[in-house]
Amino acid sequence: MRTVFAFAVVALAASAPCLAESPRALSRDALRDKIRGAWAAQMIGVSYGAATEFTALGQIIDGPIVPAPLANAIDQDDLYVEMTFAEVLDRRGLDATTADFGDAFKNTKYRLWHANAAARRNLHRGVPAVMCGHPAYNVHADDIDFQIEADFIGMMCPGLPRASNEYCQRVGRLMNYGDGLYGGMFIAGMYSAAFFEDDPRRAVDAGRACIPAGSPYGQILGDVLAWSAAEPDDWRSVWRRIEAKWNRGDACPEGVERSFNIDAKLNGAYVALGLLYGGGDWQKTMDVAARCGQDSDCNPASALGVLGAIRGFEQLPAPWRDEVARIADVPFSHTRYSFNGIVASTERRACEVIGRAGGRVSDAQVEVPPQTAQPATLELAEFGAPAAVHHAGDEAWQWRGQWADVHNGSELVARASDRPGDEATLTFDGTGVALVGELGAEGGRADVYIDGVKAKLAADAYVPPETFDEDLWRIFDLPPGQHALRLAIRDDHDSDSRGRRLVIKRAVAYRKAESGEQKAESEER
Repeated sequence: MRTVFAFAVVALAASAPCLAESPRALSRDALRDKIRGAWAAQMIGVSYGAATEFTALGQIIDGPIVPAPLANAIDQDDLYVEMTFAEVLDRRGLDATTADFGDAFKNTKYRLWHANAAARRNLHRGVPAVMCGHPAYNVHADDIDFQIEADFIGMMCPGLPRASNEYCQRVGRLMNYGDGLYGGMFIAGMYSAAFFEDDPRRAVDAGRACIPAGSPYGQILGDVLAWSAAEPDDWRSVWRRIEAKWNRGDACPEGVERSFNIDAKLNGAYVALGLLYGGGDWQKTMDVAARCGQDSDCNPASALGVLGAIRGFEQLPAPWRDEVARIADVPFSHTRYSFNGIVASTERRACEVIGRAGGRVSDAQVEVPPQTAQPATLELAEFGAPAAVHHAGDEAWQWRGQWADVHNGSELVARASDRPGDEATLTFDGTGVALVGELGAEGGRADVYIDGVKAKLAADAYVPPETFDEDLWRIFDLPPGQHALRLAIRDDHDSDSRGRRLVIKRAVAYRKAESGEQKAESEER
């Protein structure tokens, strides 16, 4: 992985006000109203798109969207997962570390997928919390997970983008890296700006200012801002340009052979489209974000949540306010918070963060010191683009031992064994490879060798309950060319596993662009 030290994120800088500008004041009533608006709008947005989630892959939703009842939001991971981290801050204080967030996340019982699932899996394997989102341990490092869990950070950092980025660093590294981390910083940065901003476009600009402009995430936002300015009345045209330029090369194995794309930056562009073309209108903002497709419940939740912080709860249409009021004291799943509870918690933390940043807090108002955004350090996951998929039945694989065929109907979909010493060998061309398997309660372990050299990281097919992932093993820093991977089943397993079963479905080979190709791609972008 490559880290470019373009900027330093310094914790002390997050609380150092710029003396050249005056503090900005916000009444406590206005602060509370904006926090209520942000949480309520997030609930409304996720319920609006609930029935459409990942039903439109690489296409616009043109038909009618039928919203779920608002009570649907009570059971949405878009809300209750981030409340896990909010509770850590309430319990441990504002100095809570990534390890503290990891301790809480490790023991959660709700269902998790993609980067979140990998984080929980890694925590159970003893990977340090701060490394659980790193590409060496997580093929989903660029996925959307932290992006849909960062709202609470922006809400507790009103007008304080550096403070927001500091908390994003602590929470986001648990499950993401690079663009996956920047997705959370972008969303939180927009919320942070929304407390003193009435123009959604400027809020998008403010969120972008929190991330490196040269990152792929920064570049896609630059495109969206430029294209929307050139075509202010045609979001569909901009969507098509995004699709043509950016909907490709996603590293997540689940999307390699189909149009599924859970990449943070692509879905973040859809959030931006909702805000840029919504024009401050509630319905239009979430409708555009949802109709862009892919993660079409989380994206309208993020877009409408930012608008909720801009406009406040009292500006919501009366029927929506009434719906929120009816469930305002119902606890969200897997949390101790209700709507009223999380609003009060967020306001308390916001006042603490303001105080730490050098601001003033009274019963009547808060005074927030001026704080300009400082982009995070540029880091790139550098998976490379998927170059080939080698299914278990392909000739590139060789099997030694008693591997059993696994079929779906007449189709061979995997090979499985639980016998120590059984081996599988793959020849592939590229700079990296990810093994895709079936992970579960009976998963075993295998040593992995690349070109005859034993890898430090073993393949481990055990995952805790309610953890859904197929990321068995991965490596991304190989020299270009042909490589041989050999996997040998071990006689041990995780202490919580009920077996030694190893199931291999396929391998995805990745290829990084060489210097000339990188230059051409950069010029194209």
